[in-house]
Amino acid sequence: MNAVAALQILIALAFLSIPLVRSRYGSRAQAAVEAELGRQGVRTTVMAENGMRLDAGGHETWAPVGIATALAVPAVLALTGNSWAGTLTWIVQPLVVLVNCVILYSNLTAVPSVTAAFARSDDAELRRIDVPSMLRAAERGFPRWVMPYLQNLRHGIVFAGSAAALVLLATR
Repeated sequence: MNAVAALQILIALAFLSIPLVRSRYGSRAQAAVEAELGRQGVRTTVMAENGMRLDAGGHETWAPVGIATALAVPAVLALTGNSWAGTLTWIVQPLVVLVNCVILYSNLTAVPSVTAAFARSDDAELRRIDVPSMLRAAERGFPRWVMPYLQNLRHGIVFAGSAAALVLLATR
């Protein structure tokens, strides 16, 4: 169970990288988006006015921290020899994989989904935004190692680590 706990802690750290990176570089990405919006002739405050931000606020913090906490509980139980560790791992680990599938899908479909969301908006400024250019600007606001490298590393750790944890648990 110690190996399973180590994998869960590694996966938890991978999730915590999301708010850490956004906290450190989100304002830079936000400034890049605002500059792009200005270039497009869209008011630069439109994102903030509609509750969209690139920092570590809101769900960009509570969701990864919640997932990391959910992983830490069975890891701590395993390290302390509690018999509930295995049961919780069978519950938590598949949920973590499913959540990460949703995150991956969201990453892969960002342009069409944001475009569709903006098209449905009551805000005429949002409907005018060239979404691919805006998202490229946001991506350029983060260091090159974040996307795709850290993003792909995180997905790899979550998927491979979860599979390994479940295999280890099944074979013990």
